[in-house]
Amino acid sequence: MSSLNNLLIPAVLFFALGVIARIIKSDLKFPPDLAKVLAIYLLMAIGLHGGYELAKAELSIAVNSIVWALILGFSLPILGYLALILTKRVSPMDAAAISAHYGSVSAGTFLTAIAFLDSSSIHYESYPLIMLAVMESPAIIVGLVLAAFARKRLASSAPVLANNDGTASLYDNNDSNGSFSHLLRDAFTNGSVVVLIGSMVIGAIAQPSGIQKLMPFIDEIFMGVLCLFLFEMGMEAARRIKEFKKVGLVLAAFGIVMPLFGGAVGGFVGYSILGFSVGGATLVAVLGASASYIAVPPAMRLAVPEANPSFYLTLSLGITFPFNVLIGIPLYYWYVQYLAGV
Repeated sequence: MSSLNNLLIPAVLFFALGVIARIIKSDLKFPPDLAKVLAIYLLMAIGLHGGYELAKAELSIAVNSIVWALILGFSLPILGYLALILTKRVSPMDAAAISAHYGSVSAGTFLTAIAFLDSSSIHYESYPLIMLAVMESPAIIVGLVLAAFARKRLASSAPVLANNDGTASLYDNNDSNGSFSHLLRDAFTNGSVVVLIGSMVIGAIAQPSGIQKLMPFIDEIFMGVLCLFLFEMGMEAARRIKEFKKVGLVLAAFGIVMPLFGGAVGGFVGYSILGFSVGGATLVAVLGASASYIAVPPAMRLAVPEANPSFYLTLSLGITFPFNVLIGIPLYYWYVQYLAGV
């Protein structure tokens, strides 16, 4: 499979079109909240399809997949945090918020990887769908713990923490809305998690004949909706490119090196430990390489108001997402092929 063919998937081409539309200052605009509607459909479709397939899967492999999803979800943000601290370019609060994005997952990147595999008729297991659902929340939890630790260290010298705009922080020990338990609940009840897990459960317990009737909804229009979604995401990513200077070259490098590291770890786990096929292990590599731009940003904005949103949004959506879509996915596929000796 040549590099050119990797880029000629319609979904990737529409992402590129969105980038071009923004760069040339086209007046093209998507209706408000359309991306959210498209994302809900995509999560629902993969959840139903995955649940239907998982109903026929082996329980032991599913449990093993969940265990490794939790290991990746908790360990990757910690490693990212340590790497960011070593650069000495960001505060502990910024490092906590950024690292949380790199332990969570990007549904858009995962869906693009599925399109990549489907376009070449490459088989993949349904277990990575479980891992996708599981890995949404652990990184948020790690980010909250790291931020709380950093905040505690700063408390003695700065009793009242300030936000980026200079105002007093809304996050303090007496704020019930910012309490750890409240934010923990939000992490597990995030909309994308609810839609994905709920759809998987429905797909697993519903009558097979009922799911078959939904197949036109799940399969036949899926790629068209994905193209629309990535078209809009291309425009949004291009909008973030102009903020590149704010994050600096060191952080920009982190936005590429971290997914490469996570992808290598994920690919190894998928193929060598979980025993997935090349396609399934590629999806696990993509999960390890992802950076969340939907679930984590609002959680960090609420929980860590001291962190600079332009840092973590520009890195996840302006650098890592385009890198993974255009270069990373075929690279992770090649890496897993290398592990498999293909």
